[in-house]
Amino acid sequence: MKKIGILHGMENTFPAAFVERVNLIAPEGIRAEPVSVGKVVQGEASEYAVIIDRISQDVPFYRSYLKNVALTGTIVINNPFWWSADEKFFNNALATKIGVPVPNTVLLPSKARPDDTQETSFRNLAMMPWEEIYQYIGFPAFMKPHAGGGWKNVYKVDNPDQLFQAYDETGQLVMLLQEAIDFESYYRCYCIGGKHVRIMPYEPRNPHHLRYAADFPENPALMKTMEDYVLRLNRALGYDFNTVEFAVRNGVPIAIDFCNPAPDADVYSVGETNFEWVVETAAAYAIERALTYEEGKLNLTWGDFTKAGVTNQPLTSF
Repeated sequence: MKKIGILHGMENTFPAAFVERVNLIAPEGIRAEPVSVGKVVQGEASEYAVIIDRISQDVPFYRSYLKNVALTGTIVINNPFWWSADEKFFNNALATKIGVPVPNTVLLPSKARPDDTQETSFRNLAMMPWEEIYQYIGFPAFMKPHAGGGWKNVYKVDNPDQLFQAYDETGQLVMLLQEAIDFESYYRCYCIGGKHVRIMPYEPRNPHHLRYAADFPENPALMKTMEDYVLRLNRALGYDFNTVEFAVRNGVPIAIDFCNPAPDADVYSVGETNFEWVVETAAAYAIERALTYEEGKLNLTWGDFTKAGVTNQPLTSF
């Protein structure tokens, strides 16, 4: 028996529907259930061929557990080693190397010194050339953590005074300052398995429960371009389950956020039609991976970026 598990937290609708769908469509010898984590012993295999991870970003114990079971052969979706290393500034930098447009972005050091550091810990840090940064980014701009999500600690600033007022509130967070994109349409795109893409009109300025109730003019060429960009990003990063957000300015889709390895899949926010696609596609992909599972082998997905690093290939080969 090959078991598919889902590791989740407070969410309800997707995990239950996922388990039910796998058990409905899976061939004999494969079944799904919520993961049960008890005693975790170093180097010991789990009982799961596949685990869908929906919560370890918030629970370090689960992240360590997933690395341990991945080492012993479990297919973890998404790769917990890469997810631990991933952050938004690097993702933007990678996008510039694979031909995906992103907003102008700079990295800012934390306003407060990290614990256990002193002024001498920053001997190599020069003064920020603020005027050059203003010219490059422009106003309005967004300041947000270089790692994290859920719209936490995100500030829209219209001038230098607002920027520094917001910066004073960020403490030890390393921040991004990013060009604001004045968009005519906006899309959130699911990518599952590095090959299945669903493009969803999305209006981030609406209340949360109405954000997927957007309606933009149809544009087949734009849809094709976004699908191409979604596949490039997810294959480069190695994510099996992720979303990419695009703000479309003057007909050009600009990738705003593509580090969402546990994206919202709640039926009450994404809507019935999108929910059905996510459940069916995720279940089919998990079954596909379970069928390829090899006991004791490292079965994780690794992105083209890491493969290029191992083989010393240029990034433009993606």
